[in-house]
Amino acid sequence: MKLKGLLIGVVSLLLLASPALAFDGPELYSGEKALYDAAAKEGMVVSFDTGPTWANWKNMFKKFKTRYPQVEMAYNDLGSGATVVALDKAKNRPQADTAYYFGGSAIDAANKGLLEGFKPVNFDNLPDVYRDKEGRWFIIHQLTIAFLVNTKLVENVPQSWADLAKPEYKNAIVYLDPRSTGQGQVLSFAANYGAGGDMTNIMPGMEYLAKLHKAGNVMRVEGTTPYAKFVKGEIPIWIGYENDGLKAKYQDGMGDNIAVVIPKEATVAAPYAISLVKNGPNPNAGKLWLNFIMTNTGQTTFAEGFVRPSVPGVELPADIADRFPATPQLKPLDLVKAAALKPEIDQTWAKLILGQ
Repeated sequence: MKLKGLLIGVVSLLLLASPALAFDGPELYSGEKALYDAAAKEGMVVSFDTGPTWANWKNMFKKFKTRYPQVEMAYNDLGSGATVVALDKAKNRPQADTAYYFGGSAIDAANKGLLEGFKPVNFDNLPDVYRDKEGRWFIIHQLTIAFLVNTKLVENVPQSWADLAKPEYKNAIVYLDPRSTGQGQVLSFAANYGAGGDMTNIMPGMEYLAKLHKAGNVMRVEGTTPYAKFVKGEIPIWIGYENDGLKAKYQDGMGDNIAVVIPKEATVAAPYAISLVKNGPNPNAGKLWLNFIMTNTGQTTFAEGFVRPSVPGVELPADIADRFPATPQLKPLDLVKAAALKPEIDQTWAKLILGQ
């Protein structure tokens, strides 16, 4: 999960700039050099909520600064909801140029009139539910719900939502509370699609989760990410985000002792968005930053950090692409409908699972 912080940090990568403003070589997109020249005159981009330990932002900063040495990068790490609050408090004198958050918070910021319409590179390639029609927000990466299975503790790796209900997985499953966590909410929609529901009817998913509890297959429900517990071998099956499983496998030592499974019936992904802030102090630098994130280079950088890019068909190096299984069963999450359904999910889950 992202660390919470309130101080703005400055990426101070000191690179020598050539006398000419624009870089040498071909453009990543038409108009890139002219935009860089304009951004260089501003000299900085202020990016809210892009904490360097989350979603590979640290390497994104480095690549951006290498390509555009005359634009400094400032950032903070507030959290999605707090970012919207900060933007709203400063709306008469904005401090941020861009803001990054869970997709639902982007809709909130747009509804509050805090965002400027901007359509970056690859905007038109996004699914309709992954972009605001006016460009006030757009999805830049997604976190897919998967089964993270410790194969030292689980003999037969489940491949489907139906499998998880089998008696052999008694007291083996952990997931996050949908009332208090974004991951839990997204998981609820994934389970709902897996059980035959859709965005007009959440009951199949709620009844499915209740079935897992009634069968005794749920070890516990967590209020915060149990990543450390999972890596330590304390959890047999975590219904969580794919990127945590890939990180555990390739970076944090689990190797072949973890299976990352996309359930065969259906899954959904948590979409994360970014926006240009209305009346931000450095609008050209903000646009340069947003464009870079949406180029093939930017999207590949997310994938290098175990996070799925949002742009369909983005070309990834073979060794990076091989980490991500094909997901024809992935259902794009309609953020507007999801936000409207949250109260119903909260209430129904509490009633069926907790008897409240």
